[in-house]
Amino acid sequence: MVSRRKNLLREQTLSDKEKAGETDMREIWTISGIRFFLAALLTVMSFSMILTGCSRTEESLAEEAGSQEEVSDQEEISGDTDSDSSMEYTLTTKVTDVMNDPAFGDYGRLIFPVDRTISDDLELQDVGDILVWYNNVNPDRTVEIANYLRDQAVSGNQIFYDIYTEEEKAEDPEKEDTGLFFFRGEPGAKTAIVNAGGGFMYVAAMHDSFPHALELSQRGYNGFALIYRPGADTACEDLARAIAFLHENAEELQIDMTDYSLWGGSAGARMAAWLGSYGTAAFGEDTYPTPGAVIMQYTGLSDVTGEEPPTYACVGTSDGIASYRSMEDYISRIQDNGTDAEIEVFDRLRHGFGLGEGTVAEGWLDHAVSFWERNMNN
Repeated sequence: MVSRRKNLLREQTLSDKEKAGETDMREIWTISGIRFFLAALLTVMSFSMILTGCSRTEESLAEEAGSQEEVSDQEEISGDTDSDSSMEYTLTTKVTDVMNDPAFGDYGRLIFPVDRTISDDLELQDVGDILVWYNNVNPDRTVEIANYLRDQAVSGNQIFYDIYTEEEKAEDPEKEDTGLFFFRGEPGAKTAIVNAGGGFMYVAAMHDSFPHALELSQRGYNGFALIYRPGADTACEDLARAIAFLHENAEELQIDMTDYSLWGGSAGARMAAWLGSYGTAAFGEDTYPTPGAVIMQYTGLSDVTGEEPPTYACVGTSDGIASYRSMEDYISRIQDNGTDAEIEVFDRLRHGFGLGEGTVAEGWLDHAVSFWERNMNN
C-alpha cells in the first residue's frame, strides 16, 4: 500500500511540473512581432537536431559495441563454466584438489581418510601410500571413483547424506566426520551398505568400500559406503545409525531395504558381522530387520553367536593380519548351525586386496553377489 501511495504522489508531482511548463511556453509564444527571434530559434533547433542525431548515432554504436563485448564476456564465462563441469581428474591430480573441489562442498574432506595426514603434494596415483595395511591399491580405480563422484555431484545428484542431526553433531563434534556416500543403482533396487577397514584407526574408503559400492551400483543395486568414527564401539554405533537412516528414508531415496546386505573388509568386516549377529538395538538404535547376507573380507573374527545371517567370506593365504584358517573355522561353525555360509581362499594373496583386480581373487565380488541373491527372500 505504501508503494502504491508513493507512485501516486510521484505521478501528481510530474503532472504539476508539466502544467507549469505549458504556462511558460504560452507566455513566450503570445509575444508578437519577434519574427527575427523566431527564425533564429528555428535555425538553432534545426542545428541542434542534426547534432543530436549524430550524438545518438554515436551512442547507438557505442551501446552496440558494449552489448557485443558483454555477450562476448558472457560467452567466455559460460565457456569457463562448461570447462569446469567437464574437468576430469587424472593420476597426477592432487588429493587436496579433490577434497577442496567446490563440487563437493564440505563433505569433500571425507572422500579420503580424515584421520590420516595428507600432504599437499600427494597425488591420486599415490593414495596407496596413506592406506596402511592395504595391498593391491589400483590408481586407475582411484581416479575413476573420484571422477564418478564429481560427475554425480556436478549433475545435481546428491551423493552424500548425513546420518546425524546438527544437534547431535554439536553435542559430539566427532560425528561431523560421518555419513553415507550414495552410489545409485536402479530406482527401487535392493541395497548394500559397505564398510571399509582401517584397523579402527581410519577409514580406507577409497580402496575398501567405494570400489565395491560402485561395482554394485553398476549391477543395478544401490550401494552406500559408510564413513564412520574409528573405534570398534563408535563404528558399530555409526553403522547402526546408517541402517536406521536408510530404513526410515527408503521411500525418498528410492531404495529397497528388504534383504539388504552388509559388506566389509578387515575392521569393516567385523562391523558387518557384529551388526548382523547382534542387531541395531545392541548399538543404541531401535530394532530394525537383520541383513539378508553379510559379505566379509580378510578379518580374523572368531565369536559365533548362532544368530549369524547367511555369510560369505574371502581371504588370502599370505594374509599376515587375518588368518585364513581362522576364517575357515568361523565359516564352518556358522554352517554347523544350519546357516548358509561359504568362503573363498586365494593362494598367496596378502591382506587388504579390495576388489582383487589383476590378482587370483578377481571376480570374487560376482560370487558374493550371487551368494546374496541366493539368500534373498523376495
